[in-house]
Amino acid sequence: MIAHGAQKVFTFTLSGTGAAFGDMGIPAAGVAGPAVALFELVGGVALLLGLGTRVVAALYAVTMLGALFLVHLSAGFFAGDGGYELVLVLAAAAAALALTGPGVWSVDAWATRRSTRR
Repeated sequence: MIAHGAQKVFTFTLSGTGAAFGDMGIPAAGVAGPAVALFELVGGVALLLGLGTRVVAALYAVTMLGALFLVHLSAGFFAGDGGYELVLVLAAAAAALALTGPGVWSVDAWATRRSTRR
């Protein structure tokens, strides 16, 4: 997530990402492109830290399903052909995180332990 978000924010720029989303036929591309770029960057850092894990992972799963149906499905299965292989794996991994929650070394777990001590 972090790498793809950073690429969209710093390499393609937010306006360039919005334009690219428009070229792909994404609805409200001028808003959706920058929103996804920032979400991937900030949400990726949040997941790395284990902060808001279930919410961030669920939103990322929905984002990847959107990418699957709006962009990649028509290209077939294999990622090398622009297909949905990778976004399906990312959606499944994000859904698993949303269902299982953070690990013991996460900020979420630390905050829970801290609040239950009081």
